[in-house]
Amino acid sequence: MALTDILFRPTYGQKLSLLATLPLIAAALAISVLVSIQSRSLAEREIQALEHQLIEAKKVELRNYVTQARNSFYHIYGPASVHDDVAKEHVSQILSAMIYGKDGFFFVYDYEGTNLVNPRQTQFIGENWRGLTDSQGTPVVDELIRLARQGAGWHSFMWEKPSTGEEGQMIAYVLGLQDWQWAVGTGVFIDDVLATVAAARADVETRVRRTFYYIGGITIVALMVVFASGMFLNIRERRLADAKLKQLTQRVFDAQEEERGRVARELHDGISQILVGVRYALDIARRRVGSQDYTQAESSLNKGIDHLGTAIIEVRRISRDLRPGVLDDLGLGPALKALTDDFAQRTGIKTEFSTVVFRNRLDQNSKIALYRIAQEALTNIERHAEASHVTMDLRGHAKGATMTISDDGRGLPLQNDKTRSGIGLRNMQERIEQLDGSLRLLSSRLNGRGTTIEVQLPLSHMLAPSEDAKATNTPPEPPQPSAGDLH
Repeated sequence: MALTDILFRPTYGQKLSLLATLPLIAAALAISVLVSIQSRSLAEREIQALEHQLIEAKKVELRNYVTQARNSFYHIYGPASVHDDVAKEHVSQILSAMIYGKDGFFFVYDYEGTNLVNPRQTQFIGENWRGLTDSQGTPVVDELIRLARQGAGWHSFMWEKPSTGEEGQMIAYVLGLQDWQWAVGTGVFIDDVLATVAAARADVETRVRRTFYYIGGITIVALMVVFASGMFLNIRERRLADAKLKQLTQRVFDAQEEERGRVARELHDGISQILVGVRYALDIARRRVGSQDYTQAESSLNKGIDHLGTAIIEVRRISRDLRPGVLDDLGLGPALKALTDDFAQRTGIKTEFSTVVFRNRLDQNSKIALYRIAQEALTNIERHAEASHVTMDLRGHAKGATMTISDDGRGLPLQNDKTRSGIGLRNMQERIEQLDGSLRLLSSRLNGRGTTIEVQLPLSHMLAPSEDAKATNTPPEPPQPSAGDLH
């Protein structure tokens, strides 16, 4: 099962490795095939040129042999008549004596096909060899006679070597003595040429094979480098991811502890004190009822009831800070409106909220993110800004949605003055980055222009009214000019 998962469900690192190695392997194979084809093609042309040059050299050599032989008996053939048997016998003797090398000799056939001279293979003399073909079916004597009738020419065929009795490739040059109707010629075996060509082809194959090995070695080294680099990057990224995960986990724990501490302080300093006051008021009322002082007992009960009302308000405030119900029930616009109203009432800072009606809606994650960013921004303003006026604007446009929060406070601290208050800004930045949005801070501590936080969300987080209605299981309603339209 694990092997199946590796093969058919690769991890992100394995996908990167495949993405890096597969094109490299394909390129190496393509280069190998191209180099092989080009090398063989070039080598074959060179080998053919070499073979042609060697054979041409053999042909020139043969023609020189025949020319020298003709010059040696031409003084006899020239003045002789057609039926001069003595001259013919003399010429035959001269040609029979012309042997060279291990297998070189001159032969003579008359135009009827009868062999007249063959010093290396005397069994051919006196026999008619018209129709003789070699082992490959190539006509031999008939073709020699035809070339002689035309004057001269070369012919290639398989022939038995006189020295070894083995068959080999021969090239013959034949000259016609038209007065006597003789075909006079000689031939050489081209085994050395064929061996040279075969050796050249073998060398080409060896070089091509060696080139394949080189390319394969380079490819393997490159793959090892890619693999090692991928492993290094994978390990490095994993370590960085683990470190970031540890930091994030610690920050989550810190945020949880901070939130728990805040809730504990709210309960201890607010609700706990109020409930203590209620308890004292009820205890006093109980004692006054026991002493039948009903007038004073009613006053104590009224004070306890007032304290209970204050406690209920505090509980609702804490609950709203933890998770505002208006955000789920009415949407982002009313939730931000309630947040700014409560902020103004609690701090005494003049706060204005505005929004623009538009048809699209925000998804749930975007609503929560914008609300938490606004909540964090107002908390920072309350604690650090010393501002007297705050504005918050939320609007949708063709590129998405934008929320702007501005104050007239003292601005952000300098770089070297930043303390733990920077954690809130980092939290806002991370929240918006998870939604592919952007957060921009504009602040000036020197001239007292305050701070502006601008948050932008892309259009991908906007939902059509019908989709928003389907997500909330409510029928779509036409947009109304109110803060609740940005849901």
